[in-house]
Amino acid sequence: MATLGIRHAVLWVKDPEASARFYNEALGLEVVNRYGTAVFMASPDSNTDHDLGLFDAAGEGAPPRHVGLYHVAWEVATLAELAEAKIRLAEMDALVGENNHGVSRSLYCHDPDGIEFEVMWEVPVDLYEDGAPSNIPLDLDADIARWGADCLSRGARPAA
Repeated sequence: MATLGIRHAVLWVKDPEASARFYNEALGLEVVNRYGTAVFMASPDSNTDHDLGLFDAAGEGAPPRHVGLYHVAWEVATLAELAEAKIRLAEMDALVGENNHGVSRSLYCHDPDGIEFEVMWEVPVDLYEDGAPSNIPLDLDADIARWGADCLSRGARPAA
Protein backbone atom coordinates (compact mmCIF):
# COMPACT_ATOMS: atom_id res chain seq x y z
CA MET A 1 0.00 0.00 0.00
CA ALA A 2 1.20 3.50 -0.80
CA THR A 3 -0.38 6.71 0.38
CA LEU A 4 -1.33 9.57 -1.93
CA GLY A 5 0.39 12.17 0.26
CA ILE A 6 -0.34 14.21 3.35
CA ARG A 7 -4.00 15.23 3.52
CA HIS A 8 -3.92 17.64 6.47
CA ALA A 9 -1.91 18.66 9.51
CA VAL A 10 -3.20 19.14 13.05
CA LEU A 11 -1.26 21.21 15.57
CA TRP A 12 -1.48 21.68 19.34
CA VAL A 13 -1.31 25.44 19.89
CA LYS A 14 -1.64 27.83 22.86
CA ASP A 15 -4.45 29.88 21.29
CA PRO A 16 -6.30 28.35 18.31
CA GLU A 17 -8.00 31.65 17.40
CA ALA A 18 -4.71 33.59 17.42
CA SER A 19 -3.05 30.84 15.39
CA ALA A 20 -5.96 30.90 12.93
CA ARG A 21 -5.45 34.65 12.42
CA PHE A 22 -1.72 34.04 11.86
CA TYR A 23 -2.23 31.26 9.29
CA ASN A 24 -4.87 33.34 7.52
CA GLU A 25 -2.44 36.26 7.18
CA ALA A 26 0.64 34.12 6.48
CA LEU A 27 -0.80 31.51 4.10
CA GLY A 28 -4.27 32.71 3.16
CA LEU A 29 -5.95 29.77 4.89
CA GLU A 30 -9.62 30.33 5.74
CA VAL A 31 -11.63 29.04 8.69
CA VAL A 32 -14.02 26.38 7.41
CA ASN A 33 -15.28 24.96 10.71
CA ARG A 34 -15.03 25.23 14.46
CA TYR A 35 -15.69 22.48 16.96
CA GLY A 36 -15.45 23.61 20.56
CA THR A 37 -12.13 25.44 20.81
CA ALA A 38 -10.69 23.67 17.73
CA VAL A 39 -10.38 25.61 14.48
CA PHE A 40 -10.25 23.95 11.06
CA MET A 41 -8.81 25.84 8.09
CA ALA A 42 -8.40 25.27 4.36
CA SER A 43 -6.83 26.91 1.36
CA PRO A 44 -9.43 28.62 -0.85
CA ASP A 45 -8.25 26.28 -3.66
CA SER A 46 -8.35 23.10 -1.56
CA ASN A 47 -10.65 20.22 -2.39
CA THR A 48 -10.62 18.84 1.13
CA ASP A 49 -12.70 19.58 4.20
CA HIS A 50 -9.62 21.03 5.96
CA ASP A 51 -5.87 21.40 5.47
CA LEU A 52 -5.00 22.50 8.99
CA GLY A 53 -6.53 21.79 12.37
CA LEU A 54 -5.63 23.88 15.41
CA PHE A 55 -6.31 22.35 18.82
CA ASP A 56 -6.03 23.98 22.24
CA ALA A 57 -2.89 22.63 23.95
CA ALA A 58 -2.43 22.10 27.65
CA GLY A 59 0.91 23.35 28.96
CA GLU A 60 4.02 24.46 27.12
CA GLY A 61 5.31 23.04 23.86
CA ALA A 62 8.23 20.69 23.41
CA PRO A 63 11.67 22.30 23.23
CA PRO A 64 13.08 22.77 19.69
CA ARG A 65 15.03 19.91 18.06
CA HIS A 66 13.50 17.21 20.28
CA VAL A 67 11.40 14.23 19.27
CA GLY A 68 8.25 15.41 17.52
CA LEU A 69 7.18 17.16 14.34
CA TYR A 70 9.96 19.16 12.64
CA HIS A 71 7.82 21.09 10.15
CA VAL A 72 4.97 20.97 7.66
CA ALA A 73 5.53 22.18 4.08
CA TRP A 74 2.97 24.22 2.14
CA GLU A 75 3.42 24.34 -1.64
CA VAL A 76 2.68 27.44 -3.70
CA ALA A 77 1.85 27.30 -7.41
CA THR A 78 4.34 29.83 -8.81
CA LEU A 79 7.65 31.50 -8.10
CA ALA A 80 5.79 34.83 -7.98
CA GLU A 81 3.68 33.47 -5.11
CA LEU A 82 6.83 32.30 -3.32
CA ALA A 83 8.36 35.78 -3.72
CA GLU A 84 5.15 37.35 -2.37
CA ALA A 85 5.16 34.91 0.56
CA LYS A 86 8.78 35.81 1.35
CA ILE A 87 7.90 39.50 1.62
CA ARG A 88 4.75 38.89 3.68
CA LEU A 89 6.40 36.42 6.06
CA ALA A 90 9.40 38.71 6.57
CA GLU A 91 7.06 41.61 7.38
CA MET A 92 5.35 39.34 9.95
CA ASP A 93 8.77 38.48 11.49
CA ALA A 94 7.95 34.83 10.80
CA LEU A 95 10.69 34.12 8.21
CA VAL A 96 13.66 32.34 9.79
CA GLY A 97 15.48 30.81 6.81
CA GLU A 98 15.49 30.03 3.11
CA ASN A 99 17.16 27.46 0.85
CA ASN A 100 17.57 26.28 -2.71
CA HIS A 101 17.30 22.49 -2.32
CA GLY A 102 17.87 21.86 -6.03
CA VAL A 103 14.49 20.13 -6.40
CA SER A 104 12.66 22.91 -4.58
CA ARG A 105 12.90 26.48 -3.34
CA SER A 106 12.00 26.88 0.33
CA LEU A 107 11.17 29.48 2.95
CA TYR A 108 11.28 28.42 6.62
CA CYS A 109 9.07 30.15 9.15
CA HIS A 110 7.83 30.02 12.74
CA ASP A 111 4.22 30.46 13.81
CA PRO A 112 3.26 32.25 17.07
CA ASP A 113 3.99 29.07 19.08
CA GLY A 114 7.40 28.58 17.45
CA ILE A 115 6.16 25.67 15.30
CA GLU A 116 8.21 25.59 12.13
CA PHE A 117 6.59 25.44 8.71
CA GLU A 118 7.92 25.63 5.18
CA VAL A 119 6.52 27.42 2.15
CA MET A 120 7.97 25.86 -0.99
CA TRP A 121 7.89 25.74 -4.78
CA GLU A 122 8.94 22.46 -6.40
CA VAL A 123 10.87 22.43 -9.68
CA PRO A 124 8.75 20.75 -12.38
CA VAL A 125 10.11 17.35 -13.46
CA ASP A 126 10.68 18.52 -17.05
CA LEU A 127 12.79 21.47 -15.84
CA TYR A 128 14.86 19.66 -13.22
CA GLU A 129 18.49 19.07 -14.15
CA ASP A 130 20.43 16.14 -12.70
CA GLY A 131 23.38 17.47 -10.75
CA ALA A 132 21.73 20.83 -10.06
CA PRO A 133 23.30 22.50 -7.01
CA SER A 134 21.53 21.66 -3.77
CA ASN A 135 21.36 23.29 -0.33
CA ILE A 136 22.69 26.60 -1.55
CA PRO A 137 21.43 30.14 -0.84
CA LEU A 138 18.04 30.94 -2.34
CA ASP A 139 18.11 33.40 -5.27
CA LEU A 140 14.48 33.91 -6.29
CA ASP A 141 15.36 36.69 -8.73
CA ALA A 142 17.64 34.31 -10.66
CA ASP A 143 15.01 31.56 -10.63
CA ILE A 144 12.33 33.96 -11.90
CA ALA A 145 14.69 35.21 -14.63
CA ARG A 146 15.38 31.59 -15.63
CA TRP A 147 11.89 30.07 -15.55
CA GLY A 148 9.49 33.01 -15.27
CA ALA A 149 7.41 34.27 -12.36
CA ASP A 150 4.35 32.27 -13.46
CA CYS A 151 6.12 28.91 -13.94
CA LEU A 152 3.91 26.31 -12.27
CA SER A 153 5.31 24.20 -9.46
CA ARG A 154 5.45 20.44 -9.92
CA GLY A 155 2.44 20.01 -7.63
CA ALA A 156 0.42 22.61 -9.54
CA ARG A 157 0.91 20.93 -12.93
CA PRO A 158 -1.46 18.24 -14.14
CA ALA A 159 0.03 14.74 -14.00
CA ALA A 160 1.43 13.61 -17.34
